[in-house]
Amino acid sequence: MWWLLRKGRTMTCLLFTQSLLLTSNAHSYSYISKPSRSFHNHIHYPNLSSAFLHPIANSAIFAFSSKPGSESRTGSLKSMWNPESISYLTQREAAEIDEALMGLLGFSVDQLMELAGLSVAAAITEVYKPSEHNRVLAICGPGNNGGDGLVAARHLHHFGYKPVICYPKRTPKALYDGLVTQLESLSVPFISVEDLPLDLSTDFDIIVDAMFGFSYHGSPRPPFDGLIQMLISLRNYDQTRQKSPVIVSVDIPSGWHVEEGDVGGEGIKPDMLVSLTAPKLCAKSFSGPHHFLGGRFVTPVIAEKYKLRLPPYPGTSMCVRIGKPPKIDVSALRENYISPEFLEEEVGSDPIDQFHKWFEEAVGVGLREPNAMALSTAGKNGNVSSRMVLLKGFDENGFVWYTNYESRKARELSENPHASLLFYWDGLNRQVRVEGSVQKVPDEESEQYFHSRPRGSQIGAIVSNQSTVVPGRNVLYELYKELEEKYSDGSVIPKPKHWGGYRLKPELFEFWQGQKSRLHDRLRYSQEESNGKRAWKIERLAP
Repeated sequence: MWWLLRKGRTMTCLLFTQSLLLTSNAHSYSYISKPSRSFHNHIHYPNLSSAFLHPIANSAIFAFSSKPGSESRTGSLKSMWNPESISYLTQREAAEIDEALMGLLGFSVDQLMELAGLSVAAAITEVYKPSEHNRVLAICGPGNNGGDGLVAARHLHHFGYKPVICYPKRTPKALYDGLVTQLESLSVPFISVEDLPLDLSTDFDIIVDAMFGFSYHGSPRPPFDGLIQMLISLRNYDQTRQKSPVIVSVDIPSGWHVEEGDVGGEGIKPDMLVSLTAPKLCAKSFSGPHHFLGGRFVTPVIAEKYKLRLPPYPGTSMCVRIGKPPKIDVSALRENYISPEFLEEEVGSDPIDQFHKWFEEAVGVGLREPNAMALSTAGKNGNVSSRMVLLKGFDENGFVWYTNYESRKARELSENPHASLLFYWDGLNRQVRVEGSVQKVPDEESEQYFHSRPRGSQIGAIVSNQSTVVPGRNVLYELYKELEEKYSDGSVIPKPKHWGGYRLKPELFEFWQGQKSRLHDRLRYSQEESNGKRAWKIERLAP
């Protein structure tokens, strides 16, 4: 049987600086903290004008869209890297926007809180993987900032973390009671201030600072003053401590002035700040490595009224990075894989069946282009070359892909008709290597597939003399436009003689499953003679 391949896609929290352009029909919604979401002093402002309900232009929310000819792409990129090019809110503006969201624009507190908490959890998972930063302490205040922390903890639990909640001053309202009940139903433990360890680094990898939001005034009162001091002391650890927990502040680092920041320079120094809606003025003082924007529910009318310049949220992302990511020590990059065991007694006896099972699982979880594979070839001189290609079908006869028969890989395959394929499915901690001999597929098979492709791809195959030198991209565009016009009547586009498919007939498979401490599972299928027949032998290899 022939298994057809389909495509899946996932979206994660993208870098602001990697997602620069907004289009006029792709609205970006962010989130603003809630005015009555304070546990201390509520600030009242007159009701906002019904002008918020009138349709207006979206120029403000698309402030980062580049117009053709307005500036070079390089100049646009430079401005995007600069956090100063986005909007920062005063305390009054943040309160006014919240009042509008929960008034004329119809949002409820629990809706905003859910979006805020999910954004915080998404930002954390983007930087701190549960395999390395599993133990989370969420310190929640009695206001809505604390509610954001409770929601974030619930999502973190579902994302594979082990949260613990410190919630010393509970808000006696149904919304907060419900959040507590949800966490208790998941067996998420609550801990009192008195039971916290004196040294938080011994028990926790991440501390979520969700004590005070932008509406807070004055000096912190007990027990929050002491909790803030505990977080400050984490940055004064001695050199014998190998690892200090990272601090993630929700919207405002607790104890900071909403507009003036860390007055005196002796406050919390968070590693991550997740601003909600738009950064508050105090965020200009943030010097940690990770600043994210989250929430995603500012409407175009609010963006226009307050002239908000905000980064776009791509796709389904709930957060977006502001500014440059920190410099990375490549030697320190590693992942401690957490996967089910991959045992000999649980695998299929036929590697094609086992590959089909894993491939279907990669498609099912929505991995992007699960049919992408690294194809490695070598010519008669022994030099190896690799490139990514797309698998277009597989069965008991082998794995098929299509290409230009005059390309480098084609020349190497004509000299040495053997190749290796490598599939890597990051979200499942899996890879599959397939080795074997290669031959061209019948021309009628190539013809059938060629005409199943989009017409643009058919024209592209004719235009590109793959692997040859071209004087510029404009040459390709001009050839493409000529052919596009030629076949604009819908007539059949002929397949080039130099284009077609290859089939790799497998002689060896290796299935790899990442495991903790580099004790990975590796099962190799190789062929052997058994009773005069070829059979597959399964062996475990040392990782």
